[in-house]
Amino acid sequence: MNRILIVILSIVITSLPVVSCGNASHESGKIIVFHAGSLSTPLAAIKKEYEARNSGVEILLEASGSIQAARKITDLKKPCDIIASADYRVIDKYLIPLYADWNIKFAGNRMVLCYTEHSRYAGEITEKNWFHILKKRGVTWGHSDQNLDPCGYRALMVIQLAERFYKMPGLYAGLLANRPVENIRPKSVELISLLQTGHLDYAWEYLSVAVQHKLPYISLPDEINLGNYRFNGKYSTATVSVTGERPGSLITMKGESCTYGITILKNSHNRKAAIEFLAYLLDPEGGLTIFEKMGQPPISPCHVRDDAVKNAIPSELHHLLSTEF
Repeated sequence: MNRILIVILSIVITSLPVVSCGNASHESGKIIVFHAGSLSTPLAAIKKEYEARNSGVEILLEASGSIQAARKITDLKKPCDIIASADYRVIDKYLIPLYADWNIKFAGNRMVLCYTEHSRYAGEITEKNWFHILKKRGVTWGHSDQNLDPCGYRALMVIQLAERFYKMPGLYAGLLANRPVENIRPKSVELISLLQTGHLDYAWEYLSVAVQHKLPYISLPDEINLGNYRFNGKYSTATVSVTGERPGSLITMKGESCTYGITILKNSHNRKAAIEFLAYLLDPEGGLTIFEKMGQPPISPCHVRDDAVKNAIPSELHHLLSTEF
């Protein structure tokens, strides 16, 4: 009789649903994220926080210039679940509609001119004379590659806008004549080490990068710093041509306020886990808080162009989105 009871109990127990502690209800596995170099520090913090809460998930971060990140997908066909671009338009122009269906604006930034206490004329440079300093003989300055990184073409746009704002014809050409091509690097964060080692006196960076690396910087007027969407009309008068998706093709980028975009790729290998991670990253109580603490103003709620775009986005993210900007 006892043996019969034991057999019956074992059958009942094994037929019950398995209930475990922790994050069993969450998706697991690896999530590959290609991202702009300027997002490296906040995303590293978000990765650490998210993985601590979700033990079965591994976030693989790969930094590069945003255009370069897009080309890893379009040209090299590298696997990727999420791409976060320093310019939302990179996703629109290079990835939609073949590789992605939608695009979410989630953070802003503005351009600044970084330096160190050892930079030439560090004690003299101001918001009103920085362009004179950059033209001086012996002063070294640089920016990232405009064909790979939005910070690069934004640096050139700032100088174009400065020529008009300060009413100094020829300023753009004059400054670029004092910037050798070896001072152009693939992504903006690579310029930080050149500043810190004294190989560069000045470098164009995003405000968030300057804050995260504790670098002194020159703030610029809103009319030229690409940080205030109210000046988008003025910003759009600055244009830079960058290499397109096809060899030999060019894309003209017009000036616009610095707005970051993010999407999940159509061929994401871990789509459900990617959606859950993105829901945390875009949460004003989650990832957006980390961006704000690190000097990068979040857009909250995050912005999508219209209801058609919103409807294409997974419903799990809808409560974090708005069509109002």
